[in-house]
Amino acid sequence: MTPIDHARHILDAMLGYLGFVVQIEDDNGPDGPTLQLLTDDSDALIGRRGETLEDIQYLVNRILQRHVKDAPRIRVDVEFYRSMREDKMVARAKELGERVRATGQNADLPPMNSYYRRLIHNVFVNDSEVTSVSLDGNARFKRIVLKRRTK
Repeated sequence: MTPIDHARHILDAMLGYLGFVVQIEDDNGPDGPTLQLLTDDSDALIGRRGETLEDIQYLVNRILQRHVKDAPRIRVDVEFYRSMREDKMVARAKELGERVRATGQNADLPPMNSYYRRLIHNVFVNDSEVTSVSLDGNARFKRIVLKRRTK
């Protein structure tokens, strides 16, 4: 059994015990293996701002790592919510980057976890005029500030 098949089994059993009826499709895209959930109960599985979805993904990966030591990290998405959210975040960051480029004033992004911060930092890694900086703090969710790059 491959790690993605094992993760699919874990997810199906977990959601089945909770009473959710889902169809699980797997995709081996550029972001690594993803299990896409298709269901009528998407709001309940996504939760407020994706928190329930994050928790489900965390549990699937913890259980999978316990059974398959070198398993890759599996992404879990519901009705392409995560993909659309990431696209919106990147589009918003690019928009703010253009504003920073035009005005020279810093722009703040809302607090986000390390995965989303990495997405935003990757947008500006090769930008010659704008850079992104995570603000210090010991919280799990940190803000990013977009600044004009000093030469």
